[in-house]
Amino acid sequence: MSQNGANSLVVRTPAKINLYLGVLGRRDNGYHDIESVLVPVSLFDTIVMEKASDSIEMVLEETSSVSTDTIRGTHFADNLAVKAARMLKAETGYLGGVRIRLEKNIPIGGGLGGGSADAAGVLIGLNELWNTGLSRDKLIEMGGRLGCDIPALVYGGPVLMQGLGEKVSGLSMSNGEKGLRWLVLVNPGFGVSTGDIYSRYSLSLTSVQIPITHTISALKEGDVNLAVKGLFNALQDTVFIKYPLIEIIAENLRKAKASGVLLSGSGASVFGVAHDEKHANEISERVRQLMDCPVWSRVVKILPDGVMVAHGPLEARV
Repeated sequence: MSQNGANSLVVRTPAKINLYLGVLGRRDNGYHDIESVLVPVSLFDTIVMEKASDSIEMVLEETSSVSTDTIRGTHFADNLAVKAARMLKAETGYLGGVRIRLEKNIPIGGGLGGGSADAAGVLIGLNELWNTGLSRDKLIEMGGRLGCDIPALVYGGPVLMQGLGEKVSGLSMSNGEKGLRWLVLVNPGFGVSTGDIYSRYSLSLTSVQIPITHTISALKEGDVNLAVKGLFNALQDTVFIKYPLIEIIAENLRKAKASGVLLSGSGASVFGVAHDEKHANEISERVRQLMDCPVWSRVVKILPDGVMVAHGPLEARV
């Protein structure tokens, strides 16, 4: 798919949710071993990349759906997308640069992998734009040095994550429309620090851990009921204790007749499982009515694939 003459490309990077997130233990360096079933969903950031002479630049484009104040308050060099570009340039010795235009639609600090998705998109996109020829396995390894969700998002599609997130393997997903497909995402309008939640996490706060095999089987068989039974997040109780509003959102999703409800990642977003698109839209509308404060809500679909790259003029951006 590489085109040596292309001077720009567009990447759409999907958000993710964790249908299952188990914390297995803490390493001496403070990081935690996990096992998780991660799936991409149809909520996207858009990244436009244009070749530049030698520098790496990034411009944020305002959107009506997500505040970018958190990113603007972060030092440029600490942005994951910028780190990914710099890593690829250093790893390959590429002499040119890139101008990155980032349009955020995925809530920041929302447990939906927005920053990780952007980094994955930059690794995949620049590997093509710069024609550096790295394998997907190499990009996955590089992503693992940047953040725990990035290898899974570089791999694409539903995956099993293990270790610190660097071990990823693809999972089968049923093609049937009656399977596990439709979700409602709800975000309270603020972000949650992953590091803070893991520092507060204790096994004593966690519900009895159920086998991850339930979730893997549910995806493969397209069994919504089995998927609901398999929903698990070891961090959920910790997050609910610190942020009561997030627990209220989860309760209201249940009142809105979601088939199953779970915190995604370390929060702040919660998702509800729906049987079909109509059910999902009904849940979303009902949650908005139940909440006493404005919340961000989206109906999304689980995707079978991941980052999407399009070559061509910038006017072709979607």
